Amino acid sequence: MPAQPAHSLSVPVVIVGGGPAGLLLSHLLASEGVESLVLESRSRARIEATHRAGILEQGSVRLLAETGVSDRVHRDGHEHRGINLRVGGVSHRIDFQRLAGASTWLYPQTEVFVDLADARERDGGEVLFEVTDTEVDGLATPTPRVRFTQGGEAREVTCEVVVGADGSRSMCRDLVPKGERRRFGRTYPFAWFGILAEAPMSSQELIYTHSERGFALISSRTETLQRMYFQCDPNANPDTWADEAIWAELQARVSGHDGLELAEGPIVERSVLPFRSFVQEPMRHGRLVLAGDAAHTVPPTGAKGLNLALRDVEILAQELPRALRQGGAMPALDDYSARALARVWKAQHFSYWMTTMLHRPDGDPEQVDFDVRRSIGEIETLVDSEAGRRYLAEGYTGWPTTP
Repeated sequence: MPAQPAHSLSVPVVIVGGGPAGLLLSHLLASEGVESLVLESRSRARIEATHRAGILEQGSVRLLAETGVSDRVHRDGHEHRGINLRVGGVSHRIDFQRLAGASTWLYPQTEVFVDLADARERDGGEVLFEVTDTEVDGLATPTPRVRFTQGGEAREVTCEVVVGADGSRSMCRDLVPKGERRRFGRTYPFAWFGILAEAPMSSQELIYTHSERGFALISSRTETLQRMYFQCDPNANPDTWADEAIWAELQARVSGHDGLELAEGPIVERSVLPFRSFVQEPMRHGRLVLAGDAAHTVPPTGAKGLNLALRDVEILAQELPRALRQGGAMPALDDYSARALARVWKAQHFSYWMTTMLHRPDGDPEQVDFDVRRSIGEIETLVDSEAGRRYLAEGYTGWPTTP
């Protein structure tokens, strides 16, 4: 519990969470003349040292570049004009440009954070790192209060709106009373065993692999640092796997008649990533709104997590200034929730579809064998159909933001 505040201040918007969603919202609000304060529990150095993969939709790249965050995404990112869908040891290229007139960019989430943090510092935005003991109250009043401690000093800020952008372990979403929220979720019976390896690229574009041994994803970080994953048990211990065993498993899952072989090298990082789908509705309660992982999470298969967070913020940056002008009940915040959730559920479906289509299920062996064969039929139907390929391309590269 924070001590009695030494002093207090007032600002229109307090954003709890200084990851990409919170920082981008602060940046966009500043361009609309709306002042905000961002509170983040971690240090900037710690966030920058946390390696996170990232595939950006075309709309996310546009948002970062056109709003003046940075042009590094174009300079240092890798444009992907398609992906490879591999089944039965055969690769089928999904040509995003031909099918959807769009691309995605390989640009790690860590770099997105660096760009946004630099932009806020450049523009004089107020971002406080290493904040502890954050508490929020008064959400049903016109002036919510946020108390926190920073540098050993207790502080209090009053505002008109609190934005919860504090990630998948959000404190803010729990502020919504149980009787006024609905939570939807699914836990999957598998996880991803992820590695970061010092090796040359095995492919210029991502390879999504359906294998009877389980799913594998061949991705990249840089020309010399590669990110790869294979399906595993959620309780797997990555420390018990030798490098040789990891590479043998990856090679077995991508092997085929075309002789595809992955370039190998020292593994410098390994982890197990459990899967969960989650949505909390509505994304607004009183003077509180939720954005990004605080409101929803998706499996990583469809590359939607970071993109959903950025598009939440794009919508919120349109509706929040209007809400502040409205005062009172702020109906524009309800409009934000409805607009954001429409996209969230499309992304939930897309991520669930890709996940269940490409991963080996668990359970009764006879039913598993049936589902494996059925999913092979589904993938082959998809790649044999122009309409099927286009559906995948449009979903993967992202849908327009709803007006």
